[in-house]
Amino acid sequence: RRDLEYLESVLEEIGLAETEQDFLDIRSELREAGFLKKQGKKETRQRPAKPREFRTSGGFLVLVGRNNRQNDRLTLREADHRDIWLHTQKLHGSHVILCTGGQAVGEDDLVEAAKLAAWYSQARESGNVPVDYVQVKYVKKPAGARPGMVIYTGHQTVNVTPEEALVKRLRIR
Repeated sequence: RRDLEYLESVLEEIGLAETEQDFLDIRSELREAGFLKKQGKKETRQRPAKPREFRTSGGFLVLVGRNNRQNDRLTLREADHRDIWLHTQKLHGSHVILCTGGQAVGEDDLVEAAKLAAWYSQARESGNVPVDYVQVKYVKKPAGARPGMVIYTGHQTVNVTPEEALVKRLRIR
């Protein structure tokens, strides 16, 4: 059951992949998880793709993970404990980090980040998508959990509708 849930999240990542590097990173993740065989002695190590970057209308940087391993790295190692982590409620999708630098975030910035979380999830075509958000310090990885799987406490939820036009407008690269 755990493997099925994990593979469903990988399938979602494949659907959202934008570059050849995204596919290579997913393949590498599947190898490390034991779902694909190693390619032999000379498997080339490529630099993983960087997270998708956006800037809210209030000027805050938003980072969106491209795959499960990057979601882990982004949330558990690179994000500041005061940043805001967002994810669609009970659906596979990217981890989204609203980089606050310890500053207070306006509702518009939070809603824009939530719309990015909804867009980069299974709920892309849905309306009124529940997106949970919480400070990064309240997001933890359970022992032995697959890449991308986390638990969190003390969250709040905002309902949003994903908008492709907003995604294009906020995108940095």
